[in-house]
Amino acid sequence: MAGRDPRADILDDDPFRNQKPRIHRVHARQSSDGTIHFDTGASAKMNPLFAQMMGLAQQQPAQMHKGNIWHFSSEEKKHLRLATAAFTVALGFMAVGGIWGIEPRGLGPWFTQFFLSMPVLLLAVGPAFLLHEIGHKIVAKKNGCWAEFRADPGGLRFGIFLSFFIGILFMAPGAVMVAGLVTRRQNGHIAIAGPLVNFSLFLIGIPLWGIILGLTGAFDAAAMDTSYLVGSQLNWGLMLVDAGIYWVYANLILGLFNMLPFGPLDGNKVKDWDENAFYVTISVFAILAVSIFLGFWSPYEVLQLIANFF
Repeated sequence: MAGRDPRADILDDDPFRNQKPRIHRVHARQSSDGTIHFDTGASAKMNPLFAQMMGLAQQQPAQMHKGNIWHFSSEEKKHLRLATAAFTVALGFMAVGGIWGIEPRGLGPWFTQFFLSMPVLLLAVGPAFLLHEIGHKIVAKKNGCWAEFRADPGGLRFGIFLSFFIGILFMAPGAVMVAGLVTRRQNGHIAIAGPLVNFSLFLIGIPLWGIILGLTGAFDAAAMDTSYLVGSQLNWGLMLVDAGIYWVYANLILGLFNMLPFGPLDGNKVKDWDENAFYVTISVFAILAVSIFLGFWSPYEVLQLIANFF
């Protein structure tokens, strides 16, 4: 007997599959800043007038953007700048161990290391974050959806305070808001695009940074000191080496974290679409991460090995 046509999922769920509730795929309301939101849960079933009074719905219909997929609105650019700036500050605090790093370094060296760490980590980690979100955006727009990034001010504040007081970075800077009717397959493609971008950057970054570090002689120029400023001299070799190492770690960790099948993370949507794709993707990230933790290989050694050829 022929199987169920997957296109039927556009209209309704398969009544013969006893599964947990599927992820909603229809977005229907738009706020004053142009952001189109999911209408799920209670707000989707609430009386429209009451929902509007509660701020859960808008009369303005969702308008799909029909321009180039590389289009970034002024509102989206503002949110991207805000998230990137906050993310960079949090990374700087993480690099110096938060306020706990003041005592062993001294206040002056702590401030110096903090300010010099920010551009290094922005170069290394910024692309992992930005291109991850842009990956979601492009695939969503390819599938005819409206898609724009929106920062989460609360998540940004929490991430900065946490990294400042504890020296640990855990931040939800924001996400790409997607609006439009899509199938589960399309929704899964949109979700998996971000982690796949990180995996691509991870693979590209190893030979790329190995070549850069080899041609610049960064390993030889890096002083044994762990500070970016040694006396009055900028320890540019160490800064480049750290940028390459952080690039590898950032894409691996960000990809693995987003593939976790919880809450609004990408893994939940990928698993909802195709469990095989979910398990293969998260396994690749997990194996690479665990193998580093167990000491089978290290980004530093691999980059140094490649650099030695140049």
